[in-house]
Amino acid sequence: MESKTKFLGHPIHQMLVPVPFGSLGVAAIFDVIYLVSSNPTMLVVSYWMIAAGVVGGVVAAPFGLIDYLAIPSGTRAKSVGLVHGIGNVFVLLFFIGSWLLRYGSTVPNDPRRYPGIVALVLSFAGFALAGITGWLGGELVSRLRVGVDEGANLDASSSLLGQVASRRSR
Repeated sequence: MESKTKFLGHPIHQMLVPVPFGSLGVAAIFDVIYLVSSNPTMLVVSYWMIAAGVVGGVVAAPFGLIDYLAIPSGTRAKSVGLVHGIGNVFVLLFFIGSWLLRYGSTVPNDPRRYPGIVALVLSFAGFALAGITGWLGGELVSRLRVGVDEGANLDASSSLLGQVASRRSR
């Protein structure tokens, strides 16, 4: 099925998702760098990467929802899309929680103002879940051809099974 929201012939959701996926992933990487180096600047960078990623996710989500609502009921694509979408809501909630816990606590050279372990755990949990939901998004686009091909097989088996995903006959 083709995307219902396109810009210059390309699905908008697929164009927007690299911003939140990349920003939030980089935020978690800077958290790791902070834990290894104790450099407080890494927390400031992570804080702003989370802000950018959350804004990007909020912008990308409505376009994904519009495409999801167009997927025919009873297909594998519909169930994968549901898990992908709900999972990404939790990714955003984890990172929003991490960001709020960091608010006002990323002042360099003030050791009393660093975020606590909960903020870091939420960042890492969001990163891990984003890996799963990102894979599901890839499954939707690359395997099930959602948003790409009107003749897609919306019931193709999982790519983990190693089977060929044949096109649906029109």
